[in-house]
Amino acid sequence: MADKSQPLLIKRYASRRLYNTETSDYVTLEDIASFIRDGRDVQIVDLKSGDDLTRQYLLQIIAEHESRGESVLPVDVLTDLVRSYTSQSMSVVPQFLAQSFEMLRESQSKMMENMGPMGALSQMPGFEAMQAQQQAFLKAMTGGVMGSTGPGAAPEPSSGKADDDEDLDEIKAELAKLQDKLSKMGK
Repeated sequence: MADKSQPLLIKRYASRRLYNTETSDYVTLEDIASFIRDGRDVQIVDLKSGDDLTRQYLLQIIAEHESRGESVLPVDVLTDLVRSYTSQSMSVVPQFLAQSFEMLRESQSKMMENMGPMGALSQMPGFEAMQAQQQAFLKAMTGGVMGSTGPGAAPEPSSGKADDDEDLDEIKAELAKLQDKLSKMGK
């Protein structure tokens, strides 16, 4: 069993093939990107020299995503990074970037906590009603194809036509209210 707290060791052979030491198979750059997205740290070393090639391969993964149009880094940020290699600020940039990404991770984590079943948003007055309306709307829009389960899921309507008509009337009324509010906001 692999120790998930340790970085996944990838060895690069002279043929430039990448070998996953945990699963004893060859991997691609996309496989490595997937490991990282799944929260795993990765270390890539040259088999012969023992040199750490992790940074080089991570940059290559980023470059490939950027070249496919999956742009995350704006041109001005890339330009500033290039400038930082030739300036006195070079020593400050790594710490700044590391702290910025740490703050981003913390913010995302707190946001997910707030949106969870026990989060602050769920304590907001009217949250359950809003959630039920949203689920009824989705059910109406998908024709009941997308079943909803789990906490906060709207109860299944009975097979009677009267219940279906009532649900549809409620949704239409809510939609009319929302349209009215939107038209008032536009004025």
